[in-house]
Amino acid sequence: MAELVEEAAQLAEQLVSPIGRRWTHVQAVATRALELTGAIRPEQSETLVAAAWLHDIGYAPEIGLTKFHPLDGARYLKRLDWPDEIVNLVAHHSGARFEAAERGMSAELSEFPFDDSPTLDALVTADLTTGPDGQRLSYDERISEILRRYPADDPVHRTWLKAGPILKDSVRRTEQRLTEPQPR
Repeated sequence: MAELVEEAAQLAEQLVSPIGRRWTHVQAVATRALELTGAIRPEQSETLVAAAWLHDIGYAPEIGLTKFHPLDGARYLKRLDWPDEIVNLVAHHSGARFEAAERGMSAELSEFPFDDSPTLDALVTADLTTGPDGQRLSYDERISEILRRYPADDPVHRTWLKAGPILKDSVRRTEQRLTEPQPR
């Protein structure tokens, strides 16, 4: 698992560490993803942890062309020839399809296939149980934090009103998978 994950961690540090607390969040999401590898097939572990490191690189000003970070991050990774599965996980992490609809960017996001998989569920769980300062939160605490941080007229706020219940199911499925015997 080491090589791809190490490359992802280095790229994330290069792009995200200059933007402050976002880097603390990314590091904690990667740690959480490692803890959640028991919820997916073992051969997916490297993919999950690498995607966790890379999930927020689209916030980096030098690559944030559309200002929709899942799309910007995925496009950047695609240009660098990262594995398609990692690129698609970054594109679709944590309900990006719902935010794309709010922003009128569904067509752009559709260039990346959506795979409703245990690996995506685990990435959603890692991201949505980790606060902006890297603290461990419950899913409900994280969604409440997001709704407080963004005003009601912001696309992010509107997204979470719609996506919240659906993504809560992703977290529930991941937690259930952690209690089941392999394979997934």
